[in-house]
Amino acid sequence: MINYKVRIMKPNKYFFPALFMMLTFNAIGCSKENNEENVTLKNQVNEQVNDNKTKAPDFNLVSTDGKKINLSDYKGKIVILDFWATWCGPCRMGVPDLVSIQKEFKDKVIVIGISLDDKRTMDDILPFMKEYGINYPVVYGTNQVVVDYGYIQAIPTTFIINARGFIVDQYVGLVAKEKYVNRINSLMKES
Repeated sequence: MINYKVRIMKPNKYFFPALFMMLTFNAIGCSKENNEENVTLKNQVNEQVNDNKTKAPDFNLVSTDGKKINLSDYKGKIVILDFWATWCGPCRMGVPDLVSIQKEFKDKVIVIGISLDDKRTMDDILPFMKEYGINYPVVYGTNQVVVDYGYIQAIPTTFIINARGFIVDQYVGLVAKEKYVNRINSLMKES
């Protein structure tokens, strides 16, 4: 008789939020009719983003300090809109670059973090912001803002919005700081 030892690993605190987010984003529009509409809308948004013809959807979201933030409050500035969560590894790796960009371009650029943390990890946001020295507003994301921005399906997803309020770039995944800086510089020359 052979004895096998089975080691059951206990999931860490990020496992369930990550699983929830994957299931939530994959479950949006599960019915056939809604799914066809969602795919059509997502394709239209992505095509328009690639053509730089999409006006960035405005939002009214609550920040971590309890203030209401509207995208339209930042008209005239270049906006980096970053969909992220505290449990997302690539998001965590990209935050120092966003902090640096906000510091370097503070008069011309505003970074806005849209946290997609849910109630299980929401308490991690403020300590995370303090630990990483986040110097830009972070707002709590809603299903509506996820839908408005083309059904965000992976994070980080980042949008660059020009000073006139049009989406000019969309990135999915970790982006090198140089890519952001080059785009910001080219947009500042256009102004």
